[in-house]
Amino acid sequence: MDKEELRKCCHDLQNGLTDGELKDIDGYELYEELLIFCTIISEETTAFQALSILKKCCGSFPNISIALRIILSIPVTSAGAERSFSKLKIIKNYLRSTLSQCKLTSLATLSIEQQITDSLDFSELIAIFAAAKARKKQF
Repeated sequence: MDKEELRKCCHDLQNGLTDGELKDIDGYELYEELLIFCTIISEETTAFQALSILKKCCGSFPNISIALRIILSIPVTSAGAERSFSKLKIIKNYLRSTLSQCKLTSLATLSIEQQITDSLDFSELIAIFAAAKARKKQF
């Protein structure tokens, strides 16, 4: 990436993180910090090594630190929604139109929150269901 493209990306990031008069980062300062930071690290530096260097010099590169924290948190926030839609698609394909919307929503919630579901004890619920015996209405 050339310097002009880097400057434009920094400016675009500043615009994206600006709310009225408040801005999380300064695009020009971020650009200058990135140029200096690139002189500190080499081409062979891994991402982990670069983060370690940045952590040691955090006060020297505040805009890089803020930008990285924001950028690294973005995929985490979108993964939950993608997982929800994926689980719902699996349930819908399996059960198709045999379920009402309420049951489908409940099953989707159980599937999405699988860690919580795995920790539940269903033995009492099964005992109540088994004690009911007659499950079908007779006409």
